[in-house]
Amino acid sequence: MTTATPVINNTLFSVNVTAKSQEQSLYQSSGAIVAAIVVGVIIIFTVVLLILKTYNRRMRVKRELEPKPTKPALPPALGQNSGSLCQPPTVTFIPVDIHMQTR
Repeated sequence: MTTATPVINNTLFSVNVTAKSQEQSLYQSSGAIVAAIVVGVIIIFTVVLLILKTYNRRMRVKRELEPKPTKPALPPALGQNSGSLCQPPTVTFIPVDIHMQTR
């Protein structure tokens, strides 16, 4: 007695496996590309940050170490009272929503 074995279409099976593996490899490679771009951007930002910190540190040290220039005495302003101190004008603000009662 013989049993019949089912016929499997090997070409269709191999095409599906190949298509899935190509699709999977495309997804994996695109993910790897995105990860590489993200890592590259992080490295660039880190380098720029380190350069700015070094520049800031050098400029701060340079400012602290250089001698401070003495300011010359300012002459009195022309056209104003030279005897009075310069005081900023005062401004009084009265809100509009306050209504005064008239009798």
